Amino acid sequence: MSGKFLKAAVGRGFREAGAALKEQGGTELVSRHRPKMTFLGLSPFVTNDTFIAPSASVIGEVTNWDQSSVWYGAVVRADSSHPITIGFNSSVGEGSVVSTLGKNGSLKTGFPPVCHIGHYVTVGAGSVLKSCRVDDLVVIGEKCTIMEGSLIESNVMLEPGTVVPPYARIPSGQKWGGNPAAFVANLDANELESIKAKSTEIHLRAKEHLLEFLPVGSTYVHLEELERQQSD
Repeated sequence: MSGKFLKAAVGRGFREAGAALKEQGGTELVSRHRPKMTFLGLSPFVTNDTFIAPSASVIGEVTNWDQSSVWYGAVVRADSSHPITIGFNSSVGEGSVVSTLGKNGSLKTGFPPVCHIGHYVTVGAGSVLKSCRVDDLVVIGEKCTIMEGSLIESNVMLEPGTVVPPYARIPSGQKWGGNPAAFVANLDANELESIKAKSTEIHLRAKEHLLEFLPVGSTYVHLEELERQQSD
């Protein structure tokens, strides 16, 4: 038996044993949930300082840049041959869903139906993003919906509950809100500055959570080395 199959068999055995204990009124010692899951041979790429919450699900061809985070209960699902990217210092909030069109899905624009989240982007809790493009420095409020083919340009804020229809475009430097999304105001200097500050604040909080959930292995050694370098 190869190492790959042996590892899978042992893991399954632990999960089934834990489930059996739970059914008998005991405590499930081994969680069956996998925050990162390979799908059809495609695995998520996650850096050492990416925080994936234990109850989150990152599936398939997902790329997480440095200092990104996927929070509790969020689902990032690239299981339809279309990749998903989450940029540097960007976050996907609690209970959010990021996905792409189905395997045979296509956009009217002719572009591939990937989902791209740029750098310094904050996706609020409970939001839904599907095969859209979000450029750098964007704040997406809680419970927003961004549909396929839509484009959110850089330096944009979406108010909570905003619905961006398919193939819509939100211009740079503006705040939008409502259902469907409508122009609210131009962003002032303080609002523009706060976008990056917000994403950095979330990263620092994610770093604390990451240290609490260090995986089995030697990752913590690398983290400690990074901390020493930053303090020097």
